[in-house]
Amino acid sequence: MQQMSIRQNPAPTRLPDFGNLGVMLRILLAVNLLALCAALARNAEFARLPREAVELAALVEPPLIAAVVLLYASGRLLGRLPHAAALALVAAGSALIAALFYALFSPPGQPLTGLPRAALWGAAAAAAVLFYFDLRNRAFSPALAEARLMALTARIRPHFLFNSLNAVLGVIRSDPRRAEAALEELSDLFRVLMRENQELTTLGEEFALCRQYLELERLRLGERLQVAWDVEACPQDAQVPPLMLQPLLENAVYHGIEPSAQPAAVTVAARREGEAIRIALSNPYHGENAHHAGNRMALDNIRERLMLFYDLEARLETETEDGLFRVTIRLPYRKGSVA
Repeated sequence: MQQMSIRQNPAPTRLPDFGNLGVMLRILLAVNLLALCAALARNAEFARLPREAVELAALVEPPLIAAVVLLYASGRLLGRLPHAAALALVAAGSALIAALFYALFSPPGQPLTGLPRAALWGAAAAAAVLFYFDLRNRAFSPALAEARLMALTARIRPHFLFNSLNAVLGVIRSDPRRAEAALEELSDLFRVLMRENQELTTLGEEFALCRQYLELERLRLGERLQVAWDVEACPQDAQVPPLMLQPLLENAVYHGIEPSAQPAAVTVAARREGEAIRIALSNPYHGENAHHAGNRMALDNIRERLMLFYDLEARLETETEDGLFRVTIRLPYRKGSVA
């Protein structure tokens, strides 16, 4: 039997995203750890280690912060260069910054004999940090990330399709035309689910998918399911992980609408806040021991996928207030192409 396999071709080597908060924090941490190792190596008396570490940190921090700021500002330019040229430019720039700060903060009249050593330390620190990110990139290679994303997505599909098919079956006798239209909508949803779903999609496409899903759920729940959309002010070309909102809406319907005997509303709001996108979903809250309580798989799923796509730049938060359960997602605004 022929088996389907995930593509194992390695992605082209590339520099880390120097505009990413997680990358910047890791650079700061890595260089400070290198400085601590250097202090340990040169230390002759353990009692003097704290003082020597502080003195070394005072020398390292100014050029380190300057280098991080420069990498942040030039990240897009570096990304357009050939990989070898970008590596050389980062190492040369780090050496130049280290030498410059050494010259600026050396005592007046002191010979600059340590200038080459400072430049060498700057280049060596840059090389060590780039080597670390290369190892990390290989550890989280596209093949591994793709496999993880497909596994996470596959955990959503059975619930999604099961609920949608039940919704169609509920009206196939009472309203055959509506059932036929619903099956057409379901075929569109199948088409989305058949994708590999390892690439980002646009927020407009994600909203369209969610509207189709909610229309299918309305077949089952009728007027009990009310939906309020407030997304007009949000850019539709913002890139988001595929199937990011649908499992959250599924949870909202499952936990918030089904236990209610009266009509209840699910609210979807989205807007741009500077260089970030904020998406908030809310539904009635019936308590932890109420109908279908306790399933937080979708929340963990989305958090993990946000981490894979955005590192530390995205987050998912939940809160319960005034009888509502609210999920808020914040992620960086990256433009895509609207279909």
